[in-house]
Amino acid sequence: MNDCVIVTGGAGFIGSNFVLQWVANTESEVVNLDALTYAGNRGNLTSLDGNPRHNFVRGDICDASLVASLFERFQPRAILHFAAESHVDRSITGPDAFVQTNVFGTFTLLQAAKQYWEKLPAGDKERFRFLHVSTDEVYGTLGPDDPAFSETTPYAPNSPYAASKAGSDHLVRAYHHTYGLPTLTTNCSNNYGPFQFPEKLIPLMILNALEGKPLPVYGDGLNIRDWLFVEDHCTAIRTVLERGRLGETYNVGGNSERNNIHVVHTICDLLDELRPDAAIGSRRGLITYVKDRPGHDRRYAINADKISTELGWKPSENFESGIRATVTWYLEHLDWVNEIRSGAYQQWIELNYKERLGAERLSL
Repeated sequence: MNDCVIVTGGAGFIGSNFVLQWVANTESEVVNLDALTYAGNRGNLTSLDGNPRHNFVRGDICDASLVASLFERFQPRAILHFAAESHVDRSITGPDAFVQTNVFGTFTLLQAAKQYWEKLPAGDKERFRFLHVSTDEVYGTLGPDDPAFSETTPYAPNSPYAASKAGSDHLVRAYHHTYGLPTLTTNCSNNYGPFQFPEKLIPLMILNALEGKPLPVYGDGLNIRDWLFVEDHCTAIRTVLERGRLGETYNVGGNSERNNIHVVHTICDLLDELRPDAAIGSRRGLITYVKDRPGHDRRYAINADKISTELGWKPSENFESGIRATVTWYLEHLDWVNEIRSGAYQQWIELNYKERLGAERLSL
């Protein structure tokens, strides 16, 4: 077995941040498997071009022969599974892709990992890890006074996306308990930061506000999320990989509950400070309340005491520092933004927001 890891979905938002952090902070090789769907972008990884420790493979995690060949060729000590369809709104309009990638894709990886792991020598078998990256959305929704999600919170997914991730979590758990596969699972809160695809709330609001376009806010804007800076999340995953107890789940949160309208107000105020535009005026004036998403969960919150107590991890960024760093990053990387705002992205924006905003206000 070699001192390398396989990362699935390593050209996506969280995965690419992880790969960049891994290469910067370790000496080991990374094999990056990504299908390069709409949210995967090789441009996230241009700083690694020519780096012999980064091996990029374009391919689908549902391709069993490809996945098996990567285990055989690279003999990794771990696989870190980020690859997923992850946008709730897309799961509502097209759930089949979510079941295929998130459930069947995870199953394919588990099967290949199990077959590889079973053939390893005893010492290597003890060292191997399968780390599955999941979401707090599998737990459902919280009331305003409910305690935050813990690792023992019952699963109650409310969207096709959340249900598909719950299914993948259960498969990972089953492969540990049935076959002994050395698995680890992390369930994270809402991530934000560099390289996030601009259909998600924070980058969408940054870019629309920058250009003086409408800022569509679902419902009353009071849905609450726990916001986690992506680089903190990546550090947590590395910590769990190295020191987590086998078969365990670790919740990863940012200790930063904020409602959506607070997030949007913060972005507006930061852009007014960092990139004022007299023609636009106060960006808060761009906010437009639109029809809510079906089944929109009211509140998520993560109790991250377990990872803090057992493994000593805590987030280094609070929401105020993280969101300022994120807004600054987007302002400094508008070329990256322009490259990924493809026709496919524009088609999605039209599909999701046309009826909510009205055709005459659609120019997002």
